[in-house]
Amino acid sequence: MTLVLFVVNLSRLAFLQRFSYNPLMKIVRLYTAADNESHFEDVEVEFNVQGRIETSALQPAEGINFCRASPTHLSDYHPAPRRQYVITLAGQVEIETGDGTIRRFGPGEVMLAEDTTGHGHITRVVGGEPRLYVFIPLK
Repeated sequence: MTLVLFVVNLSRLAFLQRFSYNPLMKIVRLYTAADNESHFEDVEVEFNVQGRIETSALQPAEGINFCRASPTHLSDYHPAPRRQYVITLAGQVEIETGDGTIRRFGPGEVMLAEDTTGHGHITRVVGGEPRLYVFIPLK
């Protein structure tokens, strides 16, 4: 009986660890490094309890642009026009850096574009559907 309880408790622990609450949100930062190329970095946003919700620190922004790109949209190498959050709402996009690294972003995924100098990145819509997304320029 003790062995059975041990196995059951071990299973519960594995389940809880697999689905445990994580107070951090991951976003992808796109930045220009010393080599003048764009690179990706995973960044965690910390949440703080505020009343009945959790929220990150307030980040000053200038507004929001709602955008739509065709299923065949392709922008060759370009730097970001300004520091901005880019949030995909529908569809999928691939961002490629100069070293050939490609990251795919789908609905709900957030990228912080800070590669405002240098060689830049390629943006291509993939998956055969239009991409709906927002730009949130930062101050």
